[in-house]
Amino acid sequence: MKIDGIDKIIIRRLLKDARTPVLSIAREVGISGAAIHQRLRKLEKSKLIDGYKMVINPKVLGYTTTAFIGIFLETASLYSTAIKRLKDIPEVVESYYTTGNYAIFIKILCKNNEDLMHLLNKDIQNIKGVSRTETFISLDQQIDRQISL
Repeated sequence: MKIDGIDKIIIRRLLKDARTPVLSIAREVGISGAAIHQRLRKLEKSKLIDGYKMVINPKVLGYTTTAFIGIFLETASLYSTAIKRLKDIPEVVESYYTTGNYAIFIKILCKNNEDLMHLLNKDIQNIKGVSRTETFISLDQQIDRQISL
């Protein structure tokens, strides 16, 4: 997809703050608000803009432990079943089907290490086909960004 300088400005402003008023962007680039709306619709239709979302700070809700878990499956054919079960666990916020050691790699948010242990022992490791897990607790996150233009 080809995007021009105005499209890049629009995207950069909305990446910085998705609540930036369209008219503010329009004044910055020197075109009408309607033209900005048209460009946004074009970018959405092309799937370059995949959506808009609000971001919640999990720590404010008491989720202070972030962990990444590598999941080993007995056989690859159990992937779909395992994913269905993982989707039922609200603390699982991301999952990836990966190459390498793990069949599935997930990111979870827990209130504390005790909750993490409970989640591992009672929920994740009891999923049919999960042979074992490997857990990495995040100590800090320094980078959280979108791909840049």
